[in-house]
Amino acid sequence: MAKAQNRVFVVGVGMTKFEKPGRREGWDYPAMARESGTRALADAGIEFDEVEEAYAGYVYGDSSSGERAVYELGMTGIPITNVNNNCSTGSTALYLAARAIRGGLADCALAIGFEKMNPGSLSMMFEDREQPLAPQIAALNEKYTMVQPFAAWMFGAAGLEHMQTWGSTPEHFAKIAEKNHRHSVNNPYAQFQEEYTLAQIEEAKMIYEPMGLTRLQCSPTSDGSGAAIVVSEEFVEKHGLAGQAIEIVGQAMVTDMNSTFDGSARNLVGADMSRKAAEAVYAQANITPDDIDVIELHDCFSANELLTYEALGLAEEGHGHELIDSGDTTYGGKWVVNPSGGLISKGHPLGATGLAQCSELTWQLRGTADKRQVAGAKVALQHNIGLGGAAVVTAYKPAER
Repeated sequence: MAKAQNRVFVVGVGMTKFEKPGRREGWDYPAMARESGTRALADAGIEFDEVEEAYAGYVYGDSSSGERAVYELGMTGIPITNVNNNCSTGSTALYLAARAIRGGLADCALAIGFEKMNPGSLSMMFEDREQPLAPQIAALNEKYTMVQPFAAWMFGAAGLEHMQTWGSTPEHFAKIAEKNHRHSVNNPYAQFQEEYTLAQIEEAKMIYEPMGLTRLQCSPTSDGSGAAIVVSEEFVEKHGLAGQAIEIVGQAMVTDMNSTFDGSARNLVGADMSRKAAEAVYAQANITPDDIDVIELHDCFSANELLTYEALGLAEEGHGHELIDSGDTTYGGKWVVNPSGGLISKGHPLGATGLAQCSELTWQLRGTADKRQVAGAKVALQHNIGLGGAAVVTAYKPAER
């Protein structure tokens, strides 16, 4: 018999502006974490000595970077767990912090993520050992010949598969990028805040020609940090935080399954993981996609946003591009997807991405997202994925609505 679980609430969030790597001279990861963490604590109205556990996420960094980052907020002897789960690292830190609250192991936990990245495309860091993505790369290479950069090839091939199977076009993917860049104009935390025409996006530097994937449809490497304070219901009541608390009403993490290697490109880049995680979250939260108002999803490339529409159940398989044609994923449509600008325009410091998504959705549900605000937002969904692999999906509702 399943044991009763405690309710979990986000009461404080904070993030830095995401920046091109090296743009802010001398801006190292401890300073990034101090900035986002201090903002999250201030937002919650608490001091660091009330935090009982911390989960610190990063992909590129030496062992114990998590401790070094959190020490910028205080040194109180609490457990600090270093988290690395590829591009889903930030959401994995949030997932672990929430589990600590849900299981009654703590009343207040910090999830923090940060990244100091090298310019240019992602690359493998170690050449003398098995690559974590070697099975996925080998399987995809049997269907679509590998080209560099490898991440753009993997997601681009999945987009190409959708075009070949279901009739989506390069213009559909370009329209996704146009939407997200347009949304980012109103986000002061975004790395890019410039609107582009569809023609500019289509005519930008080609990255993966078979599906027409251009540079403006790809997330950039970024520096930055995000943080969230998650607490128990007792903590909310004790501190009078119900008016700003956002409840995590559903959350699931799914890793690769046998179906990842079913021969489809979309599952090699995580579509089935995302689908299973979303279904679990809908059951936990007792919601359907129709109940959702605002979504932050993992648009590392425009191809993945379209695939994720289908994985999250916003559209039936093979019909995701119809949402683009109908305008159902932007303001005035059925959902607003990536009001922050998404990874494509906001930026993608790997360890921070999931916590930036959490921050955006917290502001949306509080009604404090300024010009990005989705009118009347009551239910939010977050999707963050990392290849090799893990998908984390989280549903949120305000505590007092």
